[in-house]
Amino acid sequence: MNDLLQYLPQDHHQASLIGRAWLPGTIPGPSPVWISESHVYDLSSIAPTCSELLNQESNIHSLDRDQLKNIGSYEVIMANSLQIQRDQDIPFFLSPFDIQAIKACGVTFMVSMLERVIEERAGGNAGKANAVRDKVLQRIGKDLTSIVPGSAEAEELKAVLQAEGMWSQYLEVGIGPYAEVFTKAQPMASVGIGDLIGIHPISSWNNPEPEMVLAVNAKGKVVGASLGNDVNLRDVEGRSALLLGKAKDNNASCAIGPFIRLLDENFTLDDIRTASVGLKVENPQDGFLLEDSSDMRKISRDILDLVSQTISEHHQYPDGFALLTGTLFAPTQDREADGQGFTHKMGDIVSIWSEKLGMLQNTVCHTNEAAPWEFGISALMRNLAQRGLL
Repeated sequence: MNDLLQYLPQDHHQASLIGRAWLPGTIPGPSPVWISESHVYDLSSIAPTCSELLNQESNIHSLDRDQLKNIGSYEVIMANSLQIQRDQDIPFFLSPFDIQAIKACGVTFMVSMLERVIEERAGGNAGKANAVRDKVLQRIGKDLTSIVPGSAEAEELKAVLQAEGMWSQYLEVGIGPYAEVFTKAQPMASVGIGDLIGIHPISSWNNPEPEMVLAVNAKGKVVGASLGNDVNLRDVEGRSALLLGKAKDNNASCAIGPFIRLLDENFTLDDIRTASVGLKVENPQDGFLLEDSSDMRKISRDILDLVSQTISEHHQYPDGFALLTGTLFAPTQDREADGQGFTHKMGDIVSIWSEKLGMLQNTVCHTNEAAPWEFGISALMRNLAQRGLL
């Protein structure tokens, strides 16, 4: 019981939590759900998808759980969700996002921005990273946290670095006026708590990226937040930023969850802005342990700036979107040989948590070992129609 409560926010008694669960039955399928510490309730009678539920913002906070179908206890469903081989007769949790776009922002923290520059200068070679890191820090300096992206001071720094031959495309999005916004995964392709998370086997230098994930509706309003793992292949992206799609959008390589916590009087935008996102990587086979955290107060751009650079009159998202906001975490701890830094091994257990959002946990495998993504939007629409939800 106590172990299962760690996946909920510490103040779960006053948290408004929605998610998605796969429901068994004559025609099994996914449904939006409301989560309490005791029970889980089916929300499909209100909205067939989480996308529509978040777009119907005015209805979310007036839900009457007595009028909803109880699909089981939280403990039983969470326990089943954490199993690699799940009991198909018991519901289990999915990623809380369905048909929304899955977008991500990169280079939003100065530390990770410098690591991207280092990857680029090292050509994706982990063995060269330490020497390049020392050189870059000597030339650029160790403290860029006071630089406001797009400011006059940032432009002055850009001119200096260009004159010294140290300018980079990563510095452009790190301190320039425009944020890096990219597609992390296709709608319906993110995985949830307990799922395997995939590393492409071509990569030998990679890491997890623990991030705060914003739930944004079609109006561009942040209505909630979750946790995410924006898996990064450092060697692939380091060879060329044009390989970003190869480095980022792979089978099972985006985990989000466990739930979306809705904004209300107990959870506000300022709670997101001041959150700490913890990370633990452990491997029971070799005893490896890495622990670190990201502090959202150190982000270079405000979260609403990131949202406004994603959705505007120039780019709409009628189904809403998830927005991974970037990470401070860029591991340099050697795992094996000196100077080789950190990289994943298969079987790593990655835990990402934040006090007001709970814990997301996944086990690392290769992308071709995770379950293939086969249940897309067309399959969802057929399923909802068969279940009488459309």
